[in-house]
Amino acid sequence: MPDPKPAVSLRIPTLTDGLSVSQLIERCPPLDPNSSYCNFLQCGHFADTSVAAELGGDLVGFISGYRIPSRPETLFIWQVAVDQRARGIGLASEMLRHILQRQPSGAVSHLETTIGEANEASWALFRRLARELDADLQQETWLDCDDHFQGQHESEVLVRIGPF
Repeated sequence: MPDPKPAVSLRIPTLTDGLSVSQLIERCPPLDPNSSYCNFLQCGHFADTSVAAELGGDLVGFISGYRIPSRPETLFIWQVAVDQRARGIGLASEMLRHILQRQPSGAVSHLETTIGEANEASWALFRRLARELDADLQQETWLDCDDHFQGQHESEVLVRIGPF
């Protein structure tokens, strides 16, 4: 008999999660680490569009997002982090759905994110989300390896899902 799915709880992050988020992101390559101050801002200013996942009192998942000020109907997902011990149970998908369900009805009709060309896990996550939402997925290079990163980082592809 397979192991039961661990009891992960999802909640709105709080300011006290900031340092734990920084530590989680450090454990989740290839994610780019942010300053701890940035993670405190995500947990404070952007808590309504982010989610924290706990397992046994430990932070094992975090998604940061925000509504784009010039296009408030678009939710931008900044980072998706899932600790090694919580992978393979669909936590990232569950966290994305949790954020979307918390948004006021009709307030968000599109989701955007950027994905590195080689990040297969993120590509699978967002393609699956587009199918679940029965929404179009469009993609285009947004930050080019050479033009924007001077060859020091892979290109980032802007992914737009919607309308939904």
